[in-house]
Amino acid sequence: MSRGLLDAGIKVLGGVDNAADCRFTYERNIRGAKFIKHDICSLSAESLGNRLDIKPDDPNLIFAGCSPCQFWSKIRTDKSKSERTAFLLKQFQKFIRHFRPGFVVIENVPGLYRRKSESILPGFFNFLKKNGYVWDDAVINANHYGVPQNRMRYLLVATRLKEDISLPPSNKQSAKTVQDFIGAANGFKPIDAGHRDDDDLQHWAAELSDNNLRRIRVTPKSGGDRSAWKDDETLQIPAYQGKDEIFRDVYGRMFWDRPAPTITTRFNSLSNGRFGHPDEDRAISIREGAALQTFPDDFRFHGSNLNSLAKQIGNAVPPELAKRIGEHLIMIANNG
Repeated sequence: MSRGLLDAGIKVLGGVDNAADCRFTYERNIRGAKFIKHDICSLSAESLGNRLDIKPDDPNLIFAGCSPCQFWSKIRTDKSKSERTAFLLKQFQKFIRHFRPGFVVIENVPGLYRRKSESILPGFFNFLKKNGYVWDDAVINANHYGVPQNRMRYLLVATRLKEDISLPPSNKQSAKTVQDFIGAANGFKPIDAGHRDDDDLQHWAAELSDNNLRRIRVTPKSGGDRSAWKDDETLQIPAYQGKDEIFRDVYGRMFWDRPAPTITTRFNSLSNGRFGHPDEDRAISIREGAALQTFPDDFRFHGSNLNSLAKQIGNAVPPELAKRIGEHLIMIANNG
């Protein structure tokens, strides 16, 4: 979100995150902004104001909240670990209440909106209304905002400066695909599974087991899936035996001429979705995942291992989407 707003021409003052792995990535790419490693549940509005040198009632101030969203996602995982972060939107309210920024942006998974009866969203709407904000919100596909993924997200923009506000305009006709961002034509040299070098591009791929390497080698190019080896007893996975119609994307290859699936925190793993390269016998690389998230080539990721880098990339708001949000807010602010 910070990179996209920066690219839109907005001065980014800082970002708050409880993940230590993000610090170097943030500080070295979002120049001039402060990284505040803190749990917002225990961060006071006064402390945030002192650290970022911001004051209440500044009409040019933008607060963007992109909290962890695993609790509201469709992925079938144990939700107990994510319950504590399920209601961070309420914690976000204390900063809005204290500072009354000119604009507020919320980006999250669609489940936050579609499960409104369970989530804190209705209460957040009431809070915005009581504090003089108007808003527009919807579940959008990032693919209609220049991102080469079918990435469904909940988006809200709000302001206290106008009588109404709208989301950034979408454009389905200009939808991007995988071949628009990765492949030889986009500067990606062919590499093997497990490739790692000293190149700053970070075109690095995870290793594959012998069996997974055999599986992807017999998976058809550009869109092939695990049905190609379902009858091979040495390759078939017991959990999927006789279940050819479910989880078809697992172990699959991306299509060149279609948008990528949602880039998740495990996009570098062949077994975690349709993350196989369209042609090459491997999962997509760290830089390919970043490119499909619309990070520019000069954005460097820092972390302890490939999984740390993939997690940062998959959790991020695509910068191109954030840029279009920022440009839209600038347009609204200037049309006064």
